[in-house]
Amino acid sequence: MKTPLKTVVIRAFRILALAEAFSWVALLVGMYFKWVAGTGELGVQIAGPVHGALFVGYGAAALALWRLQRWPLAVAFFAGLSAVFPFATIAFERWAAKRGHLAAEEALPSADSGAGARETAGV
Repeated sequence: MKTPLKTVVIRAFRILALAEAFSWVALLVGMYFKWVAGTGELGVQIAGPVHGALFVGYGAAALALWRLQRWPLAVAFFAGLSAVFPFATIAFERWAAKRGHLAAEEALPSADSGAGARETAGV
């Protein structure tokens, strides 16, 4: 059975949210060693491109979910804004999941809903 596109994008978004946050940490550590400790640029040279790629991937996944999940503009805006601040992608991902913005399937009415209304009198 093939995995639906929506499920794949949601899974990628969640992974990218976590990875983007950790890449922020790596970049901040690299900047500390470059600017404060003065030991060299290797950390920034490695963490910078990694963080940049994850940032772009997170943004692309957020845009895809905006369309696939039909997010309101405010939700999409905060998804993008969260990528600018360290660790905010994790907070946004949890917030969005709690509010159903990362649900793969829309809630469908159950077959039993309204069963009482369909009953006929005297049968």
